[in-house]
Amino acid sequence: MRSRMNRFRAGLLGLLLGVLLGAWVGRPLLSGDNVYEQLRKFNEALNYIYRNYVEEVDSQKLVESAIRGMLQELDPHSIYIPVSEMQRVEEDFRGSFEGIGIEFDVINDTITVIAPIAGGPAEALGIQAGDKIVTIDGQNAVGLSRNEVPRKLRGPKGTTVRVGIRRAGVPGILEFTIVRDRIPIYSVDAAFVIEGTDIGYVSINRFSATTHEELVQALRQLREQGMRKLLLDLRGNPGGFMDQAIRIADEFIPGGHRIVYTRGRLPQFNEDFYSRSGQEFERTPLIVLVNRGSASASEIVSGAIQDLDRGLIVGETTFGKGSVQRQFELPDGSGIRVTVSLYYTPSGRAIQRPYKDKQRYREGEGRLEPEEEGENIAHKEAEKSDSARPVFKTLRGRPVLGGGGITPDYIVRSDTVTLLTRELRRHNLFWKVTEEYLARHRAELEHRYGSNYWSFVREFRLPEQLFQRLRTLLQEAGGQWSTEDEQKDRDYIAAVLKARIARAIWGNNASAAVMLQVDRQAQRALQLFPEAAKLARLE
Repeated sequence: MRSRMNRFRAGLLGLLLGVLLGAWVGRPLLSGDNVYEQLRKFNEALNYIYRNYVEEVDSQKLVESAIRGMLQELDPHSIYIPVSEMQRVEEDFRGSFEGIGIEFDVINDTITVIAPIAGGPAEALGIQAGDKIVTIDGQNAVGLSRNEVPRKLRGPKGTTVRVGIRRAGVPGILEFTIVRDRIPIYSVDAAFVIEGTDIGYVSINRFSATTHEELVQALRQLREQGMRKLLLDLRGNPGGFMDQAIRIADEFIPGGHRIVYTRGRLPQFNEDFYSRSGQEFERTPLIVLVNRGSASASEIVSGAIQDLDRGLIVGETTFGKGSVQRQFELPDGSGIRVTVSLYYTPSGRAIQRPYKDKQRYREGEGRLEPEEEGENIAHKEAEKSDSARPVFKTLRGRPVLGGGGITPDYIVRSDTVTLLTRELRRHNLFWKVTEEYLARHRAELEHRYGSNYWSFVREFRLPEQLFQRLRTLLQEAGGQWSTEDEQKDRDYIAAVLKARIARAIWGNNASAAVMLQVDRQAQRALQLFPEAAKLARLE
């Protein structure tokens, strides 16, 4: 028992030293808070628990809970990442993983392909949206959880996995042997020139290690297709790598301007970042779409564009996360992400909202959301400034406020949907109806429209029987169909079904092109390019 206890204490002390001192490499152990004394206190408390508690204790679980408890005393963005989540986190930010290349969901206990990833081995073998994976390496795959599926399908590049697939309209099981490869996780969701215009549309879902490269490649392709203006969609983008946000902002901002700067308690976290001259898209008229889900790196881009009067920001006030985190790895492969500095937009704004009440912070309290929709070039909310929300000036002298996110230059609320649409989503009925329709009509649609998804966007009308099928399925699931809600949401419901059909056949660009037609924020933004060019003096 004593030997076991000594090993436990030594291992615990090593882990805690790694946690507490990992960020202090090269600095003295003792600080004003007397870290060493606090470490001894914690070590003794854990020893008493381990030796005396009435039941057997899991020391790893206790230490992880203690780490989480420490971080909860800080801001909402300082977090602990357990070993089990580190691989996924690293893949998301790295922008790739090794596997077969599908987006999937588990529907009715069956792995269902939502879409093959472009350029991946699954797409190359002809695996389609709607295919159901029923066996993996000869073993039954029905009933696997969402967490279990990646462990079965992912693996080192060059290894193989056999999958058995049921496909609507095809008898028996289709067998595929797939050679795993490195699969890109694209952060540019969609990129196309809107038909009949010279406006490019690009949507970015996060800022990973490859985002700048993806964006520049997309913009070059769109320019060759006739793009002269850009609508950059950062709605729902929670952020990511700060350097990617800086490089993306730099593509549009003339040389010599400060894009963002950071200030922390320690001088090594104080940095200033300036734009370079001669970037390719410095004179492209620009509008950026944002909403309450646009955070962190998204706010660095939109804040720089706004403060330097380089383009218009349209939509709803952003999240208001103005802090920078640094990730540190712990000895067992887990990690902590610690806030090391605040960032400031070119005008000097800190857009971080107060977070003392973390629940209210997560709910969006403190965002500077003007009550009225419409033009907000002069930012009238600046009239309500106070010490917590000081007024700053853009490059051309427009007032803007700090302390509560990035408030758009044009306020456009997003559409809200009724309970009916939320119930259809909750029961996954959009997918069910789309799957049934494609099983009968996919070949017909591919023959009629070929590779030209814009013809589908223009011409395809959703059959009335799909609404009837939605009604039947919802009622079978125990839900109620409201005719009043149907009339309110009819255009949106039709667009969602049409977009899902488009995505299954032509991919994300086709789906986004469909949804833009019922997107009131995007539709308003498309009318504002003369104002955007005037503000940036690109006329």
